[in-house]
Amino acid sequence: MYTASGKRDPSDAVKRFAPLVRRLALQLAAKLPSSVDLDDLIQAGMIGLLDATQRYQGDQGAQFETYATQRVRGAMLDQLRENDWLPRSMRSNARRVERAIQALEQQLGQAPSESAVAESLEMPLDEYQSLLGDLHGSQLVYYEDFDQRGGDEPFLDRHCVDPNDPLATLLDGAFRQALIDAIERLPDREKLLLSLYYEQGLNLREIGAVIEVSESRVCQLHSQAMARLRARLRDFAAADVS
Repeated sequence: MYTASGKRDPSDAVKRFAPLVRRLALQLAAKLPSSVDLDDLIQAGMIGLLDATQRYQGDQGAQFETYATQRVRGAMLDQLRENDWLPRSMRSNARRVERAIQALEQQLGQAPSESAVAESLEMPLDEYQSLLGDLHGSQLVYYEDFDQRGGDEPFLDRHCVDPNDPLATLLDGAFRQALIDAIERLPDREKLLLSLYYEQGLNLREIGAVIEVSESRVCQLHSQAMARLRARLRDFAAADVS
């Protein structure tokens, strides 16, 4: 349905695509800490949907659903960045883990065990694993990794092809190859976990069944894999500087 001005009728779009907004919100929420409110994501997504109805032009060559999906996801991600969903203390803890892993890998020449990282952080193994569980939802790249104002020197600024387009940086050949190499160096179980999660689209419970661990253990291993990758990308940035 369209209005007299040729725009898609917003009320029709809300009715038809509200289930799409909810599905996208659920997919995103599954990768974030439980502190993220699903209703907030849905609300942001609905705003993105309404924006899509105003901006969409039928001659753009894309189906409205495809276009709306991009706008809805973008609105949800903007909401997350504005709300800074990962508390500052968690960011600090994530960096502590990354730096411990980075130092141990340089010292040992291989991926350190969980017990070695826990010892480096001067905490019992079970406390370290609990911390990894709390960090579930940590991302490979944070938006502020491209921003000098983040309070911690960003490790991607030297590789930012376009400061206004972080995706262009992620697709840059050198950075992409560094990420591929970092993934290849992960322990086999963590490499399999990432493949099942990001390539096969399995949820945490299904991954746990495949690798025969609990869902909470999958969260811990995912957080550790992200920390290893970020630590190795820091090494990549440091090598580029030198």
